[in-house]
Amino acid sequence: MVKTLNSTARQASAERAWGSISRFYENWKKKTKGKKGFSQVKKFSRSVEYKTCGWKLSEDKKYLTITDKTRVGRLKLVGSIDLNFYQIKQIKRIRLVKKADGYYPQFGLDQDRKEITPKTGSLLGIDLGLESFLTDSNGKKLENPRFLRKSEKRFKKLQRRLSKKVKGSNNRKKAQNRLGRKHLKVSRQRKEGLSIAGSARINALGQNNLCVVNESLQDKLAGKKSL
Repeated sequence: MVKTLNSTARQASAERAWGSISRFYENWKKKTKGKKGFSQVKKFSRSVEYKTCGWKLSEDKKYLTITDKTRVGRLKLVGSIDLNFYQIKQIKRIRLVKKADGYYPQFGLDQDRKEITPKTGSLLGIDLGLESFLTDSNGKKLENPRFLRKSEKRFKKLQRRLSKKVKGSNNRKKAQNRLGRKHLKVSRQRKEGLSIAGSARINALGQNNLCVVNESLQDKLAGKKSL
């Protein structure tokens, strides 16, 4: 894998590895609370990062071509963000992530973002829990949708099918892909669904510029341990 990457991709990978190691030693020096395990190295990586070379955008900026020897080739860009609003020189990095249903490019842009919001003086406190996903200071609750619990039977069925396939066979790869797609679907449901539910609760109050305060989970766990 390393031999097929260009020099900038290798450099970016080395920077990420060194950054992880340096954070480990910095946390020990600062005596940061929580677990400070040494950085783990994965045998197989699902992402690769390019800087200013190793990739090329089409003229209409709807196709991305990886020009090194990884054999990824040409990818069609599908999404809500139009890259035509940005110049090529503004794109400083591109990270290509492989998931169960395809490749996902992430663009690092050099763009000044200024967002000025007027002060409203409104304040809302929220508490995250297990029985109810969210409880605010007004007494309103949002139920936990429990996407993972509802999909446990499907997970077990797909896992049993995968375990019965011969290792290295095409049928095992297909079963592994089905299981990976299901994990990806539930992960998106938990991330997007809960985010939408939380935003809907705040929007229901009619305050766009609202100061939201939540409890630190580390303090909450520390309190349980002390008891």
